[in-house]
Amino acid sequence: MARTKHRAARTHAAATATSSTPPTPTRRSTRKAAATPSTRQDQRRKHRHRPGTVALREIRHFQRTWKLLIPAAPFIRLVKEISNFFAPGVTRWTAESLVALQEAAEDYLVQLFEDAMLCAIHAKRVTLMKKDWELARRLGGKGQPW
Repeated sequence: MARTKHRAARTHAAATATSSTPPTPTRRSTRKAAATPSTRQDQRRKHRHRPGTVALREIRHFQRTWKLLIPAAPFIRLVKEISNFFAPGVTRWTAESLVALQEAAEDYLVQLFEDAMLCAIHAKRVTLMKKDWELARRLGGKGQPW
């Protein structure tokens, strides 16, 4: 049977071990020593995405979904509180009317966000500011009269 490189290296290491010089570390032992972290800097840090990556992923996610974003129970409580303030006689709401009202409210907010974001981009900014909201409401004719 022919000797392979691996077998030849083993026999060479055994022959040199009997000599007076200490054996040299093998590849396996040096790899293991290098793999162990010696300081805190060598340890792997937690992966962080670049700024804006997660925000864009969330935008794509919410654009794909059709579910309502505002929690139903707090929205219903708010609607009932407002209706009780303006019309104390109205105490009962149907489920369909509350869902329709919530869909309309979310649609209004999404459109307002889009318009305000366009105003911010037009001003060469990526941050939404109060003045963007005011301009979007004024141009869209939404909200209080100007």
